Amino acid sequence: MRSENKAFTAVATSVCVLAFACLGFFSLANAAASPYQQAIEKWRQDYQASLTSDKGWLTVAGLFWLHEGENRFGTDPHGDIVLPPGTAPAVAGHFDFHAGKTVVHVNAGVPVTMGGKQVTSAELPPDSPTERLVLGDLMLYVHRSGERFSVRLKDKNSKLRKEFHGLKWFPVNEAYRVTGHFVPYDKPRDVEIQTVLGDREHLTVAGYVAFSLSGKEYKLEAQRDDSDGTLSFVFRDLTSVKETYQAARFLDTDPVKDGKVELDFNKAYNPPCAYNPYTTCPLPSPGNRLQVEIPAGEKRYHE
Repeated sequence: MRSENKAFTAVATSVCVLAFACLGFFSLANAAASPYQQAIEKWRQDYQASLTSDKGWLTVAGLFWLHEGENRFGTDPHGDIVLPPGTAPAVAGHFDFHAGKTVVHVNAGVPVTMGGKQVTSAELPPDSPTERLVLGDLMLYVHRSGERFSVRLKDKNSKLRKEFHGLKWFPVNEAYRVTGHFVPYDKPRDVEIQTVLGDREHLTVAGYVAFSLSGKEYKLEAQRDDSDGTLSFVFRDLTSVKETYQAARFLDTDPVKDGKVELDFNKAYNPPCAYNPYTTCPLPSPGNRLQVEIPAGEKRYHE
């Protein structure tokens, strides 16, 4: 009996030693993370939180293309714009669309608001951040993609949001944090690009950023925010074949300073269409399709 107790004590002691060793290992691993790595992990956590919030892209639950004339909306499955069951009457109203102009008409007794005020009729310009209809947990607004117009539906209780299973990232690698040189064009250029749905759109490109990776030179054309001088990019690289989203990834920067700007590909992230089929994302311009692998930033969401 005493020998069994001694054996048990020996095993228990070994388990405790192993547990403390593991705790020590993880503590050392956390301590070994540099301030830069910790900052990138924090940025990634904040990005995922914004994506999954009740205002994030996962709430987009429908994209309904408008046709000339009357487009009925409500829970009637045979309507033009079908809302989730139980959220509205079978026919809540209609969108009157003609020659690019959209006017909503809400049926009496349906509690649709805009800007906190009850709405019975209103013109809705495309992609307005303020002129949006609210009905309970739903939001509807007009969206333009190329020459086509649609009503986009957002739902705080969308299936995509409820079933979201987290983002995937490459390990943080400071080798993909590089300083580039911004070369502005004499005059901003209008560049025609295609969306994932095949629509043609136009982007205003302010210039390009020249940078080097592994001793080779590359460049990316940039859009510039005139209000703060930050740059944004739509790009693709060779990891899109198997590891990253096939269409494109996005990258944003701090303002250009003395002609220089930091490109941190550890912060490269997927466009909304990587998670959501009801979005209309741009594809990269021909000049932003890099012939190099950049295994940094966000990976594919879907296999």
